[in-house]
Parts: sequence; structure tokens; C-alpha cells
Amino acid sequence: MWYWLLLLTGFGLAVAGGTVTITYLNLVPAGLSWIEFIILLKSRVECYLFPIGMVLIVVALILMDD
Repeated sequence: MWYWLLLLTGFGLAVAGGTVTITYLNLVPAGLSWIEFIILLKSRVECYLFPIGMVLIVVALILMDD
């Protein structure tokens, strides 16, 4: 049961981080270059939620297999 909780937590973090990243993509048509966009993503803490969530999902799926 703990693996399911880990999976759902990872899924929630991945959705939150992915949504924020897609929202920041709206700044590119407003004149932000791709390099500036990448720098912006690196400076925002909430954009790190997506990779953290993906890692939690993978760990939960690996542990569920045992």
C-alpha cells in the first residue's frame, strides 16, 4: 500500500511541475528566447517538481514489481 501512496504522490508532483512548465511556455511567444526560457526554468523551484515526481513514479513501479 505504501508503494501506491508513493506512486500517487509522484504523479501529483509530476502533474504540478508539468503544468507550471507548460504555463511558463507562454512566455516564449511574448519575446523570451529559448535560452532565457531554460534559464528561467532552472531558477524556478516549482519546475523541479516534474523530475522529482517522475523519479518517485519510477521508484514506486520498481518496488511494486518485487
